[in-house]
Amino acid sequence: MKAQWFNSVDQIGEAKWQEAIGETRYPFAQFAFHKALEQSKSIGDGTGWYPEYLLVMDDDDTPLAIAPTYLKTHSQGEFVFDWSWADAYQRHGMAYYPKRIWAIPFSPVTGLRLFSHMDPKGDNLAFAHLYPALAEIMTQANQAREFSSWHLLFTKPEHAELFAPNKDLLHRISCQFHWFNRDYQDMEHYLSHFSSRKRKTARKEREKVAKQGINLTRTLGSDLTPAEIDFFYLCYQATYAKRGQQGYLTREFFGQLADTMGDKILLVQAHREDEAIAASWCFFDDHSLYGRYWGCMEEVDCLHFEACYYQGIEFCLEKGLQHFDPGTQGEHKIARGFEPVFSHSIHHIAHPGFRDAIGQFCEEEAEAVRGYHRDTHGLLPFKES
Repeated sequence: MKAQWFNSVDQIGEAKWQEAIGETRYPFAQFAFHKALEQSKSIGDGTGWYPEYLLVMDDDDTPLAIAPTYLKTHSQGEFVFDWSWADAYQRHGMAYYPKRIWAIPFSPVTGLRLFSHMDPKGDNLAFAHLYPALAEIMTQANQAREFSSWHLLFTKPEHAELFAPNKDLLHRISCQFHWFNRDYQDMEHYLSHFSSRKRKTARKEREKVAKQGINLTRTLGSDLTPAEIDFFYLCYQATYAKRGQQGYLTREFFGQLADTMGDKILLVQAHREDEAIAASWCFFDDHSLYGRYWGCMEEVDCLHFEACYYQGIEFCLEKGLQHFDPGTQGEHKIARGFEPVFSHSIHHIAHPGFRDAIGQFCEEEAEAVRGYHRDTHGLLPFKES
């Protein structure tokens, strides 16, 4: 096998990209997703995100796999926070940026970080040896350009374990909250597994939204109108504006995805009478729903829970999806039945002294995360079995 770097999806081409990933259904592996990021200028010049895709080929140039990496001049939009590491470098008169991340831009979603027709679901450990092999290629590429580090973000736990033999790599964990379909028949059947008190609370939350005159709809991306995308984008930017920031993604990104990946997109919209007041954008495949972006133009009690969680659970039950990843952080998800899970990242820090210090930090952090994970299990709403 051999590998080659490309700094644009167009340099690889859609035919070769899709040949490499084959039957991979993961939305964030699709050529259309990465093309939209580039073409909409959500990444590239002026954004601090510069793509470098690593294409793995057989000796006869048959494409086998693609690893999405990005050169970064900041740490925004990653969700595995290393600001303190960058500050430490700066205090010692050293450059932390640029760095390389191996990740899905702006999306803290656990999943494949190597897209291949040989392992479309990421569960073939006979193929997974390519992960540490490509990590060595990234280390060499970084050394040639004197980059401080590379970071594999939100990789699957079984893939994170593959790096354990390499003591120069640091393993970091954090905690998210995901929903799992335990053969629930419908929403009532799901809520019947809650304790009586927690079930009443969940039902009251949903009823409260309805009593405020709010109705919700679920629309696939392929059926969205330009006006609906415009409104969603207004909501998306409003979420950032409340924190004095601006959203990373452009209107063109969402419009292009609706055109090219509409069968993998779900938009939840909330209306009062004929007026739209909130929206939530999700991706999905044949196994999972991925909640990504939310915003509202009017604050309505419990609407966030309904639009971002309950509607997504209902969609999973209707479509037979087994898993719902609603995004990072948020202890409020626990009461709606989202269970604590570990997320994993792998880090290569070139400087030996910083590597040791950051490694110690990761060990101490992991101990706290494991304690938090245990504690949050006790807050789940389900009946004791």
